[in-house]
Amino acid sequence: MSKETSVGTNKRSGRWKLLLMVAICASPVIASYFTYYVIKPSSRTNYGALLDPRQYPMPHLGAALLDGKPVELDAYKGKWIMLQVADGACADACKTSLLDMRQVRLMQGKEMDRIERVWLITDNQPLDTVLMREYDGTHMLRVKRETLNAWLPVDEGTTPADHIYMIDPLGNLMLRFPKNPDPYKMKKDIAKLLSASSIG
Repeated sequence: MSKETSVGTNKRSGRWKLLLMVAICASPVIASYFTYYVIKPSSRTNYGALLDPRQYPMPHLGAALLDGKPVELDAYKGKWIMLQVADGACADACKTSLLDMRQVRLMQGKEMDRIERVWLITDNQPLDTVLMREYDGTHMLRVKRETLNAWLPVDEGTTPADHIYMIDPLGNLMLRFPKNPDPYKMKKDIAKLLSASSIG
């Protein structure tokens, strides 16, 4: 074997050894990325679906209070917003959501004042005065259904009225709870958000 061939073979051998060392050293990092982004261990799971806030900035809703006075959802910026959507008839599912939002907020204890509850009403039907009194403290705004459908993401086969949403104090849509949610699991998710955030 000539000297040049020997040198070339040694270079290739050295290169493969180097690549092998890099692969061995990098394998824990690669494994952790795979675990984090693909396998997603149970320690990272949330009950609600985390949303990318960059995809769902709060739009101009053209909302109004029950007396017709214009108001925007960003009037409540600076607080976490627990949001539900329903028409004015507020059937059983709507009433359950109103109750869940009230109870989940109360379950946050000393942190509950960081949360506002908002019901976006998708028609002009008059509201039941008993219902309004029962859920006093919930902000009730009228918004066009089409506007909400264009903004709020849903699970397959559902509508915005099937979900409760969380909006952060900067106005970003952050979390969507499933249809017929478990209030205790909601409470844990929201507690995590409040604990991780220094705003609101």
